[in-house]
Amino acid sequence: MKIIIAGAYEIGSHLAKLLSRNDHDIVLMDESEEKLENISPDYDLLTMHASPSSLKALKSAGAEHADLYIAVTPDESMNMNSCVMAKAVGAKKTVAKVNNYEFVEPELTKFFDKLGIDSLIYPENLAATDIVNGLKMSWVRQRWDVHGGALVMLGIKLRETCEILNQPLKDLCKPDSPYYIVAIRRDGETVIPRGDDSLHVYDMAYFMVTKQYIPYVRKIVGKEHYVDVKNVMVMGGGDTAIRALKNMPEYMNVKIIERDEARCDYLNEHIDNRNVMVINGDGRDLSLLNEEGIRNTQAFVALTTNAETNILACLTAKRMGVRKTVAAVENLDYVNMAVSLDIGTIVNKKAIAASRIYQMMLETEVDNVSYLMTANAHVAEFVAQPQSKVTRKKVFELGLPKGATIGGLVRNGVGYLVSGGTQIEAGDIVVVFCYHQRMDKLEKYFK
Repeated sequence: MKIIIAGAYEIGSHLAKLLSRNDHDIVLMDESEEKLENISPDYDLLTMHASPSSLKALKSAGAEHADLYIAVTPDESMNMNSCVMAKAVGAKKTVAKVNNYEFVEPELTKFFDKLGIDSLIYPENLAATDIVNGLKMSWVRQRWDVHGGALVMLGIKLRETCEILNQPLKDLCKPDSPYYIVAIRRDGETVIPRGDDSLHVYDMAYFMVTKQYIPYVRKIVGKEHYVDVKNVMVMGGGDTAIRALKNMPEYMNVKIIERDEARCDYLNEHIDNRNVMVINGDGRDLSLLNEEGIRNTQAFVALTTNAETNILACLTAKRMGVRKTVAAVENLDYVNMAVSLDIGTIVNKKAIAASRIYQMMLETEVDNVSYLMTANAHVAEFVAQPQSKVTRKKVFELGLPKGATIGGLVRNGVGYLVSGGTQIEAGDIVVVFCYHQRMDKLEKYFK
């Protein structure tokens, strides 16, 4: 594919590096020569020092032949205008990053489509969705719903209380079992388990399960003593926090701590949830945390712009008795450190946004693609097409690439776990977990 990325900032650079491994023809353009110089020469892509708002530059970059034009600069107007121009000169599909939630409202989709903007990405909203989903279950590090919850994937940190440690998975995950373990994260490495593998204490295990068996999984992993999240404390009142607060379940009470007084006024004006209290202060202040009831709080969410601050704040909250912590860690260099410190749920906006854009590249019908930060892997929902390879053989006969596994499927709205003897049918929504795998290799099975 011919892909042009406008903006060598966090999302653009991350996406360029990700896609350059997949043998695509990539042009990364930016007005800043310094940012382009920071891109490693090891990546197979062309850098171009030019403004995305220049029609001449777009033509020079090859926009008329582009399969995908992605505008992810910090300037919302530039992103949208350059998409319009790129589409006008011939780009097949365009994507723009925006900073205004109103632009991604469903009723505006047709309007932007007429302008030449096929998709809009609002990273703060994507991150907020992940945060809220994670808070709904205090005992789960990561939750991913398939097709409205017909299937659910749960990322769970295993402790000594887990009942299924040190047992071969072939004895646990039988064809009639109510769950399936698609991956294990252990000592910084992700393992696609085989029958002889077993779960160990401190593993991060990824379970695929139907909704009715979630309580059963909670029991066997020894998490029944975890209380449900009702009181939440949020540090940092940025846009991600606002989007998360607007989508919090009604039964949750939230206190948001923000240092900037003017921002507190803004939060009070724009958050109409009566269960939210805005507090002007420093979320690192232990006396303030105690005063505001940190010891009666089930979840602590750190969303400042500083990764180190967020990590340290979550560690402090854990020391004060909070079980569920969530940290925004935008610097990828800090992610492994955060995982090793047992922070809990880690949110990275650029990785989430890049996954959503990555989904748009795939030629096969894909309902959803998500990047699992702690596993360094992708999980995707592929729709099996008539006469596709995946429908012609049973799962164990497919010969899936190493690092990929099928965790389940949704057929006629009903979720089913998958075993080696499962026969996938046309129209099935198939959940694929892939580690160190190119998605385009997998999509060939579903075309």
